[in-house]
Amino acid sequence: MDYLQAIILAVIEGLTEFLPISSTGHMIIASSFMGIASDPFVKLFTIIIQLGAILSVIVLYFKRFFQSINFYIKLIIAFIPAAVFGFLLSDRIDQMLESPLTVAISLVIGGVILLFVDKWFSNPTIHEEKDINYLTALKIGFFQCLAMIPGTSRSGASIVGGMSLNLSRKVAAEFSFFLAVPTMFAATAKKLLDFYKEGHTISTEQVQILAVGNVVAFIVALLAIKSFIGFLNKNGFKLFGWYRIIAGIIIIILLQSGHNLQII
Repeated sequence: MDYLQAIILAVIEGLTEFLPISSTGHMIIASSFMGIASDPFVKLFTIIIQLGAILSVIVLYFKRFFQSINFYIKLIIAFIPAAVFGFLLSDRIDQMLESPLTVAISLVIGGVILLFVDKWFSNPTIHEEKDINYLTALKIGFFQCLAMIPGTSRSGASIVGGMSLNLSRKVAAEFSFFLAVPTMFAATAKKLLDFYKEGHTISTEQVQILAVGNVVAFIVALLAIKSFIGFLNKNGFKLFGWYRIIAGIIIIILLQSGHNLQII
């Protein structure tokens, strides 16, 4: 992986991590066209640059992270299902990550759901994060676990899950952003631990590539989150639904044409 490829993947990560369109699906298409090899460092890179995206959430919602201990309790409760299922099903998840077809199907199914979600959940009763109780937070955490199926989208699953539990679109999206912080930190820590347990090391150039990737992911995610909330309030999810369906169909067409998509 060179610096240009790292920047492109970081832009994709920053744009797609918090949108309900699956960063995995987009990484597959981009890495395949760029011919990036699926080696341990590349896999590590795609996880580590999430730290830049995490920082954008903390910067944008800085005050929210210092309002009350109750805020953190809800995030921990919502994070527990992903921690448990991620530990128990890690091998199965790795197997699914080897299937581009799984990603494509998930993109299409998720896209169809997004076409109708605004009509299904049009009368929310929870309009502020402080009104989310512990049980609702736990249920959102279980919805987030659906993202363990590649192509589902962590943000998409948790946002739609929140809306099904009577959260407004804005509150559901913001809580999904907040929940990404412990989830991504945990995923990054696990990936780093596994990387070193397998005997791999990081060169000076690779450290620099990671640094560039995180800076780019931070800047792009910062812009993406601000734009997404405004767009979501005005237009809902339909455009994202069509986008997912088209992306899924593109992957299927590539597979049917014999294109060798590499899962990174």
